Amino acid sequence: MAQEIERKFLVKGDFKQFAHQVTRITQGYLSSVPERAVRVRMKGDSCFLTIKGKGNASGMSRYEWEKEIAKSEFEELFLLCEPGAIDKSRYLVLFRDNVFEVDEFYGENEGLLLAEIELNHEEDEFEKPEWLGEEVTGNPLYYNSSLTKLPYSAWK
Repeated sequence: MAQEIERKFLVKGDFKQFAHQVTRITQGYLSSVPERAVRVRMKGDSCFLTIKGKGNASGMSRYEWEKEIAKSEFEELFLLCEPGAIDKSRYLVLFRDNVFEVDEFYGENEGLLLAEIELNHEEDEFEKPEWLGEEVTGNPLYYNSSLTKLPYSAWK
């Protein structure tokens, strides 16, 4: 069983100058119930179908299965998605042998910047860059599937 282990943080400073790659992402959810999220994603020129299970108690680990699909399949499935698509750019930032994925959201989630780091074990330690802010791992408000229902612009 494939396990995804990640920690998520708000971003509080300038990270873009350190990014070595940026990719535009569009995604929608076929199912976004707490027990499972099923999404379709176009990441640059590649498309994927992903299934994620419910997170564990810490919010760091959960089941993840992903398969690359054709762009035509993405377009078909995207039409079936729940309301509220995600539109964002993902910046890859290398810091002290770790890659942080920083998402800059657009549309109704404009202004939200989230950084994630994938780990091999929940106990793994890593150095934090100065632009990394408050940890929000396990906070469902910051799940992409939640942002489709209650966008960042509606929080204020």
